[in-house]
Amino acid sequence: MANEETELQRTPLYPYYTEQKVKLINFGSWALPVQFTKLREEHQAVREHAGMFDVSHMGEIKVSGEQAADWLNKLVTNDTKTMAVDQAIYTLVTDESGGILDDILVFKLTERDFLLTPNAANTEKIWQWLIEHKEAAVELSDLSKDIGLIAIQGPKAKAVVSEIFGNEALGIDSYHFHQHFFTEDLDDVLIARTGYTGEDGFECYLKWDQTETLWKAFLKAGEPYQLKECGLGARDTLRLEAGLPLYGQDLSEKVTPLETGLKFFVKWNKEEPFIGQKALEKQKETGTTYLSRGFEVKGRGIAREGYLVFNENDEEIGVVTSGTQSPTLGKSIGFMRIKKAGIKLGDTVKIQIRKNKVEAEVAKKNFLKK
Repeated sequence: MANEETELQRTPLYPYYTEQKVKLINFGSWALPVQFTKLREEHQAVREHAGMFDVSHMGEIKVSGEQAADWLNKLVTNDTKTMAVDQAIYTLVTDESGGILDDILVFKLTERDFLLTPNAANTEKIWQWLIEHKEAAVELSDLSKDIGLIAIQGPKAKAVVSEIFGNEALGIDSYHFHQHFFTEDLDDVLIARTGYTGEDGFECYLKWDQTETLWKAFLKAGEPYQLKECGLGARDTLRLEAGLPLYGQDLSEKVTPLETGLKFFVKWNKEEPFIGQKALEKQKETGTTYLSRGFEVKGRGIAREGYLVFNENDEEIGVVTSGTQSPTLGKSIGFMRIKKAGIKLGDTVKIQIRKNKVEAEVAKKNFLKK
């Protein structure tokens, strides 16, 4: 593993991981921890108390210029023109065919400045896409190597964050942020009320070389609130229970927002159409062949990504895109991409789990509401 790690990209917490002897794996060419203790413990900490994640592998691209909002609107499905300063939106970047290049957050820093957060594996792709479509009035800066990112998630996230940044942080609304937090040891931290767990939480964007300082400060401040360090394993089970998609599994260039249940984030009536809008409008008219649904396995076994899905007549109708054993529900859950003809919520399908076809119920992806 040592040789492999030297070839992987490292977050600013890599020295800390080495010091603490935390086992790291290759996650999209980054050296990151799957878990610090036990996955179930980390998962439950986020659901019941608070958990902390290193998300510094995510990309950060700044878009600036008087026409930045207009230009961005032609490259994303959501509407940047409706945003207020200090507001964030979730949106998709689509190609001409309507395929999803990435799902990102957009932060409006000022009337002329925006921050985009592509997924780590897609940062270079999105950077090149922006460069390819750049207009003269727009400036682009890739800040991915300058910014670290720590997420604090869970019912006690507010208490932990306020221990470091004071009560001002508590006034941030969901999908909004405050800029320019300073402490004795930290310069210019952006704190957003966002996350990827289905719980209340915050994400802190700060200088790359100050990330370890904040991580250790949160660890100390979080002791009374049972804060736990969390790895990729808990991040995946938490986001699955919350019904949140993962790019590269549930989302890709081969699927569209209409096939993945993300139509809400597509705004059709903008002043100028976005790239891919014509293809999506056509698909909206003709209808989609496939759709994304949740499932709950009724029998034994865990349905994993890539497992085939069959209808009750044993006809292959799709594939599992994400699957796990839910610590909260105590059963195997996941998402599947299936042919929608004849399949409705509550129906039974069969998933090929090793040698057996195991029954599963077609469900909405809002598992936490149960």
